[in-house]
Amino acid sequence: MEDIGFYTLSDERARNISATSPLWRCELLLTDQCNFKCPYCRGMRPDLYGTLSLEQAKNIVNLWSQNGLKNIRFSGGEPTLYPRLVTLIDYTKSMGVQKIALSTNGSAGLSQYLELLDAGINDFSISLDACCAAFGYKMNGKVPYAWEKTVHNIEALSKKTYVTVGCVFDENNADMAREVVKFADQLGVADIRIISSAQYNKALRGLYGLDGDILNRHPILAYRIKNYVKGINVRGLGSTDSSRCYLVMDDMAIAKNYHFPCIIYLREDGKAIGGVGPKMRKERISWSIKHNVFDDPICRKNCLDVCRDFNNRVRIYDQA
Repeated sequence: MEDIGFYTLSDERARNISATSPLWRCELLLTDQCNFKCPYCRGMRPDLYGTLSLEQAKNIVNLWSQNGLKNIRFSGGEPTLYPRLVTLIDYTKSMGVQKIALSTNGSAGLSQYLELLDAGINDFSISLDACCAAFGYKMNGKVPYAWEKTVHNIEALSKKTYVTVGCVFDENNADMAREVVKFADQLGVADIRIISSAQYNKALRGLYGLDGDILNRHPILAYRIKNYVKGINVRGLGSTDSSRCYLVMDDMAIAKNYHFPCIIYLREDGKAIGGVGPKMRKERISWSIKHNVFDDPICRKNCLDVCRDFNNRVRIYDQA
C-alpha cells in the first residue's frame, strides 16, 4: 500500500515507528453538523457534539506539527459546513503539512471546493454510494439534487487533484456494488474505497471478476477485492493477527477535546485515550503497550484491513 495518498502505509513507516517518529496520519473532526442523513451513518455521539473554534483547531494542528505531522484529514460531520475552513486549511499549509485531505459528501458548490483547493487541499475523499440519482436520493437521506451536484464535483476535481470516492455498502445498496464501482471509475477518480458498513460487514461478491483495467487504475479497490476473494472482509481481526495496535503510535483521531485510538474506534463509540494536550503521544504509546486488541470488541470486530496489515508488518520488525 505504497504512495496512495492519505492511506499510504509503507514499509519504511512500519520499520521506523516509535515514540518519536513523525505523526503520519491524523484526522480532525471539525463539526457534528451534516446536511445528509445517510441510512448507515449513526452520526457522532452526543458528548462529541459541537463545532470546534478556529483557535481550538489551530491548537490541535500546532500540537501535531510539533510531532512532525505529515498528513492530515479534516472531517465531521460535513466539514464544508465549518465556517472558517479556508482559513484553517491555509494555516495548516503554512505549517508545512505535506498532504491535506478533506472527507466530504461532495454536495457543496464547486466554487467552494476550488477555493479549498487553492488554500491547500490536495486530497479529496468524496462519498458516492449510488450510481443513479434516484438511489442517490435514497442513500443521502432524500436531499434533492445533491447526487447530481456530487457527481459534477467529483468529475471537475478529479481533473485538478487527487480524488478518491468512498463507497459505503449495506443491505440497501450491496447488490449494486459492481454498478457503483464502474460508474465511479468513469468519473476519472484516482481510487475507489469500498467498505461495508459496520452493521453489514459482508463481502461484496458482486465485485468478483471486475475488469482488470479498473483494478489496475485503483490500487485500494484492487487490494480490497483481493482480500474478499481470500475470504477476508474489510473489518475484523483474524486469530493470527497482531494483538497489539502499533498504528496508534503515529496515527491519531481527535473529536472535540479528546484523542481516540483511530477514527473507526471513535465512530464505534469507543472510549477516548485522553484529552487534547502535549501528553497525547505519551498516552498513546502507553495505550499501545497495555491494550490487547483481541480483548476489545471494537478492535476485534471493526479493525480495518489496512490497519490490521500494517500492525502485522510492524510486529515482524518488532520481533526481528
